[in-house]
Amino acid sequence: MDGIRYAVEDGVATITLDRPTAKNAFTLDMVDMWAEYVQQAHRDPAVGALVLTGAGDAFCAGGDLSTISDMTSRAMAGKEALANRIHRVAFAMEAMDKPTIAAVNGVAVGAGMDMALMCDIRFMARSARMGEGYVKLGLVPGDGGAYYLPRIVGTAKALELLLTGDFVDADEALRIGLVARVVDDESLLKETQTFAARLAAGPPLAIRMIKRAVYRSLDTDLRTSLDLISSHMGLVATSEDAREAIAAMKEKRTPMFTGR
Repeated sequence: MDGIRYAVEDGVATITLDRPTAKNAFTLDMVDMWAEYVQQAHRDPAVGALVLTGAGDAFCAGGDLSTISDMTSRAMAGKEALANRIHRVAFAMEAMDKPTIAAVNGVAVGAGMDMALMCDIRFMARSARMGEGYVKLGLVPGDGGAYYLPRIVGTAKALELLLTGDFVDADEALRIGLVARVVDDESLLKETQTFAARLAAGPPLAIRMIKRAVYRSLDTDLRTSLDLISSHMGLVATSEDAREAIAAMKEKRTPMFTGR
C-alpha cells in the first residue's frame, strides 16, 4: 500500500516506510499494515529475520499529526488511536520470535525513534540522528520510549533523553549502547541486510530460543531464567538443527539448516 512496502529476499523480510516527502511520518493506515507485515514475517517459514528501514533521507519522523488530528483534540480519541492501532506494532514486534534489526538511515524522532527501539538490534547511518522529542511538544513518549529506552541505555541516560528531547548523533548513540553499529550512509541497508541474512541462515530453533531466553531473563530472577534455559536446551539439543550442526563440524563443512 502507499506509504509502506514489504519484501522478502534471502530469508530476510524488509519493511520500508515509504513517505520520503513527509520524512516517513506514519498514518494510521500505515500502522495497520505495519503490524500486519510483522505478523506475516512471524508466520512465514521462509523468513528468518526482519529489517525495518525508511525510504529517502529519513527513518521516521513519528506520527503524522495532520492525519491523526483527533489525537490532539479529544483525550479518548488519542488513547484509542494509540491503544487500538499504533500500539499494535509494539505487540506484533514483541511476539516476533525472529531477530529484528532497524537500519536507521536518517532522522528518527518521537514515535519514529520508539519504532527503532522495538527492534532487537539497531544499525545507524553515520549522518543519522535520533531523539525522543515528545517533551518539546508538551507530550509524553506515546509509543514505548519510556519502556524500551531505560532497558537499552539505563535509567539515568533514558531520562536525560526523554526529559530534554535532545538529539543523539551516531557516535554518541554507539557510545551509550543505543545502536550496535555505525555504518557509512551508502552502505547501511546492504550491511544490515547482509547481517540479517547471516542470522536467517542460522539454526532457526536455537535463534528463536536464544531471543526468547534473553527477553524473559530481563524480567525474572536467575533461578527462573536458568530453569527456562535448561528446558530450551533439552529441546534444541535433540533437534535436527543440532544434529546437522554437529555433523557439519565433524565433517568440516557449512551446516545446512532447513527447519523454521
